[in-house]
Amino acid sequence: MKYSFENLEVWQKSRILVQSIYKLTASFPSDEKYGLSTQLRRASVSISSNIAEGSTRWSKKDQARFYEIAFGSLIEVRNQLILSNDLKHIDDKQLNDLREQIETIGRMLNALHKSQNKPINKSTSQPINN
Repeated sequence: MKYSFENLEVWQKSRILVQSIYKLTASFPSDEKYGLSTQLRRASVSISSNIAEGSTRWSKKDQARFYEIAFGSLIEVRNQLILSNDLKHIDDKQLNDLREQIETIGRMLNALHKSQNKPINKSTSQPINN
């Protein structure tokens, strides 16, 4: 059985980001094992986890809230990558490559969140497009 979130392109792309983060942090200094490396991994996993959990919620409001949390985790990853670059754990190219992934996921999460917040036409049960 396949759950609906598995069909979401944003969830699929967030899984790829997790893989990228895990590969990247494997090369971090050992003194970062319980620091930035762990924080990056947890925040990246949180993105896909919240997308998955949000997709199971019955109300649009609850779904939208989980997509907001996923977006917050995405921004957390971006911040931690900038810090990783500042600390010379990653180079500019690695940072820029991951920024592209983050920006793509961010746009998709924003669109998904907006789709959950559209007012519903009570007579047709369809979203109202303004």
